[in-house]
Amino acid sequence: MQKRRLGRDGPLTSAVGIGAMSFTDFYGATTKEESLHILSAALDLGIDHIDTANVYGMGRSEDVIGEFLRGHKGECPFVIATKASITRNKETKERVFDNSRAHLEAELDISLKRMGLEKVDLFYVHRRDQSLPIEEVTESLASFVKAGKIGGFGFSEIAPYSLRRAAAVHPVGAVQSEYSLSVRTPEVGLTQACAEVGAAVVAFSPVGRGLLTDRPPSAEKAAGIDFLKNNPRFFGENLAANLLEVKKFQDLAADLGTTAASLSIAWLLHQGDHVLPIPGTRSVAHLKELAAGAGLNLSAEDLARIDQALPIGWAHGDRYNAAQWVGPERYA
Repeated sequence: MQKRRLGRDGPLTSAVGIGAMSFTDFYGATTKEESLHILSAALDLGIDHIDTANVYGMGRSEDVIGEFLRGHKGECPFVIATKASITRNKETKERVFDNSRAHLEAELDISLKRMGLEKVDLFYVHRRDQSLPIEEVTESLASFVKAGKIGGFGFSEIAPYSLRRAAAVHPVGAVQSEYSLSVRTPEVGLTQACAEVGAAVVAFSPVGRGLLTDRPPSAEKAAGIDFLKNNPRFFGENLAANLLEVKKFQDLAADLGTTAASLSIAWLLHQGDHVLPIPGTRSVAHLKELAAGAGLNLSAEDLARIDQALPIGWAHGDRYNAAQWVGPERYA
């Protein structure tokens, strides 16, 4: 497994990581035992970057990671990132974002306790609280670095202008954003801004929430998953059209002697040395497919064929619905 740095001054880690939202039932039922098996298989494959969050399964993802670490003798074998800021209004129960130092530190402490760690390598603000200047939030995060609770910090789903404001206060290790052949928005400024300030681009949903695989979700499967059944790309005419478009990519992958999932990961890794995909999976077999993408060396001709099969803007439907768009910063 090739290695990449998680930010200019961050740790060296596997180019492909694991998004541990898959350790919950977000994309389908799973068990603790299956998640533990994924972590074990990851180490065998040379994957040591694990990305989680306090809200993934309301702590369930972090609990699984903690159990694995307790059973693993010696030092932590992973570079671990977690996140905080998504919470609920105590009275209305409405989802809100809290970037205050008190909230972030309290949630960080709970995450550390769940995983049995004194420090995480990277701590993200999961969503921006627009009521607080990002400079103030950055100062809070910098204080956690100084206290030795985190190695570095980043932001999830922020715009390039916000990144530059934060980086003017303190080095930012990473920006996490959805990025794949079906979501090319980061190329309109974010990947460039990250390279400019020395931050990694941590790409979540790098296989398009399953679309960019040889086994994309059917209408029936998508209808049984809460997030997908309400996502514009995964129902009705949009999903039908997207499945037809993806067939071209599947055929190209087969022609290149690989799988669509492996080719999706390889394409991302060729978009810049600071891009690190973190696919999620509940299957060791699929994990091996994803990891194999790091071993593919694509030529200029291969990349051109990929762009021809899935040109920018090919996907039908927005990547989020109105409710899902609450939080991410739009910039293009």
